[in-house]
Amino acid sequence: MKAIAITQKLPLDHPECFVELDLPDPVPGPNDLLVRVKAVAVNPVDYKVRQSRKDEETEPKILGWDAAGIVEAVGSDVKHFRRGDQVYYAGDITRPGCNAELQLVDERIVAKKPASLDFAAAAALPLTAITAWECFFERLGLSAGDLKEGKGKTLLIIGGAGGVGSIGIQIATALTGFTVIATASRPETVEWCRKMGAHRVIDHSVDWTAELEKRGIPTVDYIACFADTNAHWANMAKAIVPQGKITAIVESSTVPDIGLMKAKSVTFSWEFMFTRSMFQTPDMISQHDLLKELATLVDAGRIFSTMKEHGGKLTPASLAQAHRDLESGGMIGKRVFETTW
Repeated sequence: MKAIAITQKLPLDHPECFVELDLPDPVPGPNDLLVRVKAVAVNPVDYKVRQSRKDEETEPKILGWDAAGIVEAVGSDVKHFRRGDQVYYAGDITRPGCNAELQLVDERIVAKKPASLDFAAAAALPLTAITAWECFFERLGLSAGDLKEGKGKTLLIIGGAGGVGSIGIQIATALTGFTVIATASRPETVEWCRKMGAHRVIDHSVDWTAELEKRGIPTVDYIACFADTNAHWANMAKAIVPQGKITAIVESSTVPDIGLMKAKSVTFSWEFMFTRSMFQTPDMISQHDLLKELATLVDAGRIFSTMKEHGGKLTPASLAQAHRDLESGGMIGKRVFETTW
């Protein structure tokens, strides 16, 4: 099979940072699907894994954890899929990624893609949707589909125009009754958040607690931080209600001062959507169920793809440029590529 991989630790401007290789076709294990990848999307985890590569590593590393494609073959114990099914998934960070012609993925973290979307639009959704869904309905404990639960309450989404924020706004407004407040700092990102369905948008480049207070919102009931956790930690401690809940997805090299949350008895939890696949947890099938429900919502017109840019064909050069743009922090929504080997 063809694949685009990193074979050594090189800067993005090096012409061989990413290289196209011919590799052996993977063979499915008992629970695996062998998927012919048709489209992929990029996420910050891609460049974080690239940056973490050791200088002495020599084995090719295939990145990419957002894909849509067609099932080519199934393992002996597969129950939910058959050859020819069109699927979408975010994969497993401990296995080779989707920047390849073929990929193995456990059926428990895969679902049939939304019928109303092409492969490119579908590939934009899985990783960010799983992340936002687990943040809201597992880490924060909200109830999916209960539109009465959040009436009169607020959910603050920090980083509303990014990949997770874009789909998170949609999921929260479609499946809860909360007033969804998103943060953004540029005219184009403010507009994007409103397009996603945010009820209010505030500027996170300034003291956003003051921005909330100007709007008569001294505190919020829940916070989902999809941006720099440390940078917003003090303001989150100030803005959260007593006994409120906060979830975050961006790791930090320094440990936040958890003591700031003590007086209010705040619950804080990390979210990492690869936890289930990394540790083979007994409830891995929940991500299949989640993506299946998301596809139903998309096909019903209640949620739409967050694909903002179609980057054309996946190549070493186009992938390097995507990593540059992700690292700059300026990407809105998702960028998607088609695989045309």
